[in-house]
Formats: sequence, C-alpha cells, structure tokens
Amino acid sequence: QRLLRLAEMCRRLETEEEKVLPFYPSSLTERELRDARRVLEETPVEPLAQAMQDYVGLERFWQRFNKAKLEEKVLEQTRAALAKRNQHLRELLQQYLAGVTVSRKVFKDLEPL
Repeated sequence: QRLLRLAEMCRRLETEEEKVLPFYPSSLTERELRDARRVLEETPVEPLAQAMQDYVGLERFWQRFNKAKLEEKVLEQTRAALAKRNQHLRELLQQYLAGVTVSRKVFKDLEPL
C-alpha cells in the first residue's frame, strides 16, 4: 500500500512526456519480444523464478527507477562537460583581459610622445 501511495505521488510530478512515453523504446526485435512474453507466461520451475513471480508487479517501478538513474548519469556528465567548458572560457577571458591591460599600458607609455 505504501508503494502504491508513493507511485501516486510520483505520478503527479511526472511531466506530460513521461506520462505519454514513460520508457525508452525497446531495442528488441518482434521475435525477441514474442519469446520474452512466452517465457513470462510459462509457469516457473526453479524456486528463485517462482519467488520472482511475486515481484512482477514491481517491474514498472524498476523501469522508472533505472530510467531516472540513467538520466541522472547523463545530467552529471553534461554538468561536468559544461564545467570544463566554463573553465576554458574563463581562461580565454583572462588571457584576453591580460592582453587588453598590456595594450592600455603601452598606449599610456606612448602618449607623451
């Protein structure tokens, strides 16, 4: 019940795009999708597989969780790239300003002539 309440709360915070297309498109072929559905419909024989049947309802949760983690990693990489670019631009600006300062000093020295 707690998970369902949390899912409802999260649903309100989703963007329109997430509500319409909550997951990335599958990279499986049509045949692979059919095979996967067939395997899911079969009654599991192994004890671990039987235990996992109890958690099939959490599949959507884990898909969303993994999608959020992937997006978080992408944002971290983007932030690092932007920080690196920002540092480079600051260095270029410092070089430019150092050049402007030297130029003004040269002009001041030339003024009396």
